[in-house]
Amino acid sequence: MRNFSQQPTAVAITQKIGFIGDGNMAKAICRGIKRKGLIQYSQVYVSSPYIKNLDSWKELGANVSTDNSVVAKEADIVFLAVKPHMLQEAIEQIKSSPVAAQIKNKLFISILAGITIKDVEEMLSHFEGSRVVRVMPNTAVLIGEGCTVYTTGTTLTDEDKDLVKSLLEVTGMCQLVSEHMINAVGAVSASGPAFVYLFIEALSDGGVRMGLHRDMATRFAAQTVMGAAKMVLQTNKHMGTLKDEVCSAGGQTIAGVHAMERGAARGAIMDAVEAAALRACELGRQSKK
Repeated sequence: MRNFSQQPTAVAITQKIGFIGDGNMAKAICRGIKRKGLIQYSQVYVSSPYIKNLDSWKELGANVSTDNSVVAKEADIVFLAVKPHMLQEAIEQIKSSPVAAQIKNKLFISILAGITIKDVEEMLSHFEGSRVVRVMPNTAVLIGEGCTVYTTGTTLTDEDKDLVKSLLEVTGMCQLVSEHMINAVGAVSASGPAFVYLFIEALSDGGVRMGLHRDMATRFAAQTVMGAAKMVLQTNKHMGTLKDEVCSAGGQTIAGVHAMERGAARGAIMDAVEAAALRACELGRQSKK
């Protein structure tokens, strides 16, 4: 199995990067690619309706505005990073701008849950030469350990595909998938960190319950999860096999696994993934209303 920790060498790009939306995912993506040396903050343009939200971006050296059309005009690559239900309004604002006619030949990267490439392409059809990529990242792109999938639109060029890949693959695992898989992958990878944080917190709570200090319990829990994840990625062994290697006959681990099975932990996690995927589908439908 491929060792996903071995990422390609980053090569700086000259294009200007824009973010329409200033939320946590936009920040994680921007900081992730900046951390790898692909861009400088002077190349970054960010918009938000709330000027106070832009203070942290401005302090880093990014160009900020409360006008989405500024980002769409100035940036070569525009990340659509608003809430799904806000996309239509954000694009309409750009269309009604005095500079709308100058917004041409832009590469738009949508990170919005549930909204299809077809829908985004239709919304952006007003802008000559617009191309669309749909991306589902997670917040671990910030530290170069992300899990990102993407699917390409109908008008994307080979140069666009290479550029998108170069941006995404330096932030962790990156894979091209068919669009019908995006919501399911997003439920696992984009929502998954929240589920894992709950597990780490619970593991830490268990340590505290049994007498460990909180800092120690949390550090041990997080390292344990990271080590277990790397065992899955690097050994090419099935999770059941790896679990069995830890569970000795009549030992403490199998007793703990028994307790987890009694608590229906496996079913609860599967239910969480299903709920997240279905919610992404619902968000897509709501964006059309």
